[in-house]
Amino acid sequence: MNDRQFGPCLANYGTRFRLWAPAANRVEVMLEQPHAMKRGEDGWFTADIAGVKAGARYKFRIDDEIDVPDPASAFQPDDVFGPSEVIDHEAYPWRATNWRGQPWQEAVIVEAHVGTFTKEGSYRAMIDRLDHLVETGITALELMPLADFAGSRNWGYDGVLWYAPDSAYGRPEDLKALIDEAHLRGLMVMLDVVYNHFGPEGNYLGRYAPSFFTEAHTPWGSAIDYRVKEVRAFAIGNALHWLRDYRFDGLRLDAVNSIVEPGGLSLLHDLSAAAGQLAAETGRHIHVVLENGDNRASILDATQDPPQGKYRAQWNDDYHHAWRVLMTGEKQGYYIDYQRSPRSDIARSLSSGFVYQGELSTFRRGKRGEPSRHLAPIAFINFLQNHDQIGNRALGDRLEGNADARMIEAALQVLLIAPHVPMLFMGEEWGSTVPFPFFCDFGGDLADAVRKGRRVELAWAYAEYGDEVPDALAASTRDSAVLDWDRREAPAGRKRLTLVRELLRTRKQQIVPRLVGAAFGKAQVADDGLLTADWRMGDGATLRLLANLSDQAISHAPGGPAGTLIWGSELGGSVPPWTVLWRIG
Repeated sequence: MNDRQFGPCLANYGTRFRLWAPAANRVEVMLEQPHAMKRGEDGWFTADIAGVKAGARYKFRIDDEIDVPDPASAFQPDDVFGPSEVIDHEAYPWRATNWRGQPWQEAVIVEAHVGTFTKEGSYRAMIDRLDHLVETGITALELMPLADFAGSRNWGYDGVLWYAPDSAYGRPEDLKALIDEAHLRGLMVMLDVVYNHFGPEGNYLGRYAPSFFTEAHTPWGSAIDYRVKEVRAFAIGNALHWLRDYRFDGLRLDAVNSIVEPGGLSLLHDLSAAAGQLAAETGRHIHVVLENGDNRASILDATQDPPQGKYRAQWNDDYHHAWRVLMTGEKQGYYIDYQRSPRSDIARSLSSGFVYQGELSTFRRGKRGEPSRHLAPIAFINFLQNHDQIGNRALGDRLEGNADARMIEAALQVLLIAPHVPMLFMGEEWGSTVPFPFFCDFGGDLADAVRKGRRVELAWAYAEYGDEVPDALAASTRDSAVLDWDRREAPAGRKRLTLVRELLRTRKQQIVPRLVGAAFGKAQVADDGLLTADWRMGDGATLRLLANLSDQAISHAPGGPAGTLIWGSELGGSVPPWTVLWRIG
């Protein structure tokens, strides 16, 4: 498979343009004048045009009926409906030339949305905040999807031109500068990619390549047909494009359980293997992780290095949901599955990864998950907040507005030291209260459809909150999500940031050096809320946790668990409410 078979190809003579358009009879590449493209085998059209260099703008004309951008466009300076621009990826003067990434066990992730991370909402503006991440103890910056979407603001999951970083945030060289500057500071940069659907506006593939899609549907639109070799190559080539041309250190695949692929998820295997081959060829650490509501433990292996078909880790929604129910008493939607005993669910997740490992899920109306205890703890990315768990709420409100600060701080003391991979959502390190509601920038009938759909989906919220529910299409909704960096300097912000930094310093010194070879141990919670857990670390030591997950002091033998205290204070005859201790020995 030639992973560079899509998009324009620069050469000494000019540029070769390529388009897979099996349903088209005639295709022209539109430059200053139209150039007929030659039809080859399997629906491929090509044209070699002399003198065309980087910076040239072009479109494809299909059957003299419609002008469309390149589906593998490298950049869309005028959004998804405008012309595509030829980009020379070899021309960027990288500075961090010796960067090879970092091992997975060193990952401490912060998830961020480029458009709201700073007031400017650009790749370049993010550079000024990288030092803050490093000083906090973050080692990996994960960007929400960048694939070009319609309009000037979006979460990113409505991308239609997968190879083009959205122009709302800057040019390709600006994104490369962000990644380069991160690498110079020792920060990995990962990217969220979406291979389960295309966005609803600006996708013309159905006109000239309808075999891209099946009759099946995802929650967001038509399913993509990965049985077609060209479609499969398009996705895998896109993954390699981000990893190679932009030097991302890894990818997070969105909602792979919504990829419709009869006969299994072989696309995932092939994509992982392709990323692993690139890692082997370049000597880089490349990490592929995923989101999978089906809890498929069989496709995870944190120790497979480089990747050879499996994935380093999975976002562990179970861990989040159990903590959320414990701290807030949530009952709606998927939280119904964590009502029986959220403390016990937290213990199960700490001792074996997933909560649901084949048990019956009330919310999903069937069995969910596979046994996961045999996996390494770092095969699980655990979190207390992310874009989904904030943004899918009617008001986009963060945990700070729904839970007591003592609970949150106790949860952070577990999250940031336990031997899984921890993830924060931007601003969580200082306890940001800025909302992150869903927002987009569609026009016309689609905008009306989005508004109507949200009113149906969130009928209970509109009944309870009325006009307080933000309008997803309003520019003010996006503006409300811009991070409150000044709050870091407020007393509460300084207190929370100090706690997070101390926790991550302890993690770096005491946990990370022992993570290779670490394994799950036991965890249990008593009726009074006292949680105990242990893990066998890679150096043979035992990491032990004791935590009071209740509002009442709990009697306990002085001293706590065996080992050297690495976090918390020595105990007297009781464990105060929401107290966390960590020992190792």
